[in-house]
Amino acid sequence: MSSLTEKDRPIVQLLLNTGTCPRCILRFCCVGSQVLYRHPHQDLMKELQEFLKNNQDKEDTVSLDVADPPCKRIRLEQGEEGADDLHHNGAILQIPSAGNGNAAMESSAGKVCNVCLGILQEFCEADFVKKVCQKVRSADYQFTSFVFSVSLPPQLSVRERAAWLGVKQEMRNLGLPLAKDDIVQLKEAYKWIIHPQLSEELGVPADGKSLFEVSVVFAHPETDEECHFLATACPDCFKPAKNKQSVFTRMAVIKALEKIKEEDFLKHYPCPPSSPKNLCDALEIECNNGAVFVAGRYNKYSRNLPQTPWIIDGERKLESSVEELISEHLMAEFKADSFNFSSSGREDVDVRTLGNGRPFAIELVNPRRIHFTAEEMKRLQQAINDSSDKIQVRDLQLVTRSAIGRMKEGEEEKTKTYSALIWTDKAIQREDIAFLDDIKELKLDQKTPLRVLHRRPLAVRCRVIHTMRSEYIDEHHFRLHLKTQAGTYIKEFVHGDFGRTKPNIGSLLNRTADILELDVESVDVDWPPTLAD
Repeated sequence: MSSLTEKDRPIVQLLLNTGTCPRCILRFCCVGSQVLYRHPHQDLMKELQEFLKNNQDKEDTVSLDVADPPCKRIRLEQGEEGADDLHHNGAILQIPSAGNGNAAMESSAGKVCNVCLGILQEFCEADFVKKVCQKVRSADYQFTSFVFSVSLPPQLSVRERAAWLGVKQEMRNLGLPLAKDDIVQLKEAYKWIIHPQLSEELGVPADGKSLFEVSVVFAHPETDEECHFLATACPDCFKPAKNKQSVFTRMAVIKALEKIKEEDFLKHYPCPPSSPKNLCDALEIECNNGAVFVAGRYNKYSRNLPQTPWIIDGERKLESSVEELISEHLMAEFKADSFNFSSSGREDVDVRTLGNGRPFAIELVNPRRIHFTAEEMKRLQQAINDSSDKIQVRDLQLVTRSAIGRMKEGEEEKTKTYSALIWTDKAIQREDIAFLDDIKELKLDQKTPLRVLHRRPLAVRCRVIHTMRSEYIDEHHFRLHLKTQAGTYIKEFVHGDFGRTKPNIGSLLNRTADILELDVESVDVDWPPTLAD
């Protein structure tokens, strides 16, 4: 059973007299009953009034009649001024007269709370909850649970500190302890109140692990004015930042409050805080779904299609890309804000990807729709394939973020097979290239190719050609099938890149060689799982 005791009387009286709302008073009395905070504001005010009227000579506690587990905040260490525990066990101390309870109630009723700036008043009411839920419904998200987050005005930390220092001084005068860590945090109390209302209105449970987030951003017009003294006392804590309208961010204010001395704070700010001129404003009500990940394999049949948009000096070179041909359908079906494309390696614009294709994954950011059956994914795959003859997609499926790591492992650790059409300046016969078939585990030193030096760091990379198989075509052409370590630059292995790749086909044949066509025949990564047709 949650209750207030005689030791709470000076806290209740002080805070009521200075314009604190009933719920904040409960917080500073370290009341941990979640249900109690959900009582109507006026009922709580009456309970506190009755508490103050109670005969202080009685040693019995005045119970606020709620069955609930005890406060979870167990004091681990004694406060500075004494060893009384959190739940006020032991003798009830005689305290000075609390004063007129009616006057205290009248001073607090109808005012904006001097500690929470109305968060635990106006924004706990049914009208605000309905406003939040209307916003959620209009956003048209799929979700089966939600997590609620709240961003508070930075000066609430200042007011919280001021209230605590005022209460601390009052308790010290009475020889009673008050540990700051025992006070129920504003965000926690607010969620205790708002969670059940949102759950009932939305018809789904609140879940701290949910991927669907409902967030409210509160702002207050007096933030800069109230925090200005901190910038004077702790100027190092406030640095102008890009995309920030004010230097008084929450983290900067908290940092300054940790740094400022108590006596300096007391000189510049009233403790407890004075009543504010304005109520908080719910600046933003937003929804966001956690990212959804879709994976598959793609084949690329065009020699004029880049994997990702090809833009040079701000100018687009080709009209489309593999990434766009796939993602435009996913974006439309999942109703996402944006996407991030990744794959197990990449091919050049003029290289085809054949065989079972190249593994890819797409992160869909803030999707409105998240639930798809296997049949729906098949239809989506077919829609992608029907839209273009340049690519085909297979094994399209929903995956987890962690599963994508298996695809990235294959970029350097797995093998890939290629087919290259090669030209030589000097005439060749079958016997001139036959020896290539006998070369196994050929080690290369590849300096970063000139063609990618603008986007890759200069380095010498050791790569391995595991096997080669040649097919003679005519005196100046042959096809070479290669199985290589992932990450090998095949074009440079053929023509040598002005000696930057050693050895190369040209040096092995003792003549000039160049590559005319290149196909990726397989990417040997066992991911994503193969799906039945």
